[in-house]
Amino acid sequence: MSTLILGGFGLVAALAWNDAIQGLFNSLFTKGGGLVGKFIYALIVTFIVVIVSLQLRKVSEKKE
Repeated sequence: MSTLILGGFGLVAALAWNDAIQGLFNSLFTKGGGLVGKFIYALIVTFIVVIVSLQLRKVSEKKE
């Protein structure tokens, strides 16, 4: 049960950070470059998720 609750709180925190980072990218890129900013944002987030996933996999494999 606590895993579900923590997962829910994690999702809320992730959405809050998502909104904050999107606001940052929107302020850095002009109106005409909004689409470019969204793609750059998506690439950065994807890169971070892949790195974190690989690190978690390494830690998980060491425990086994």
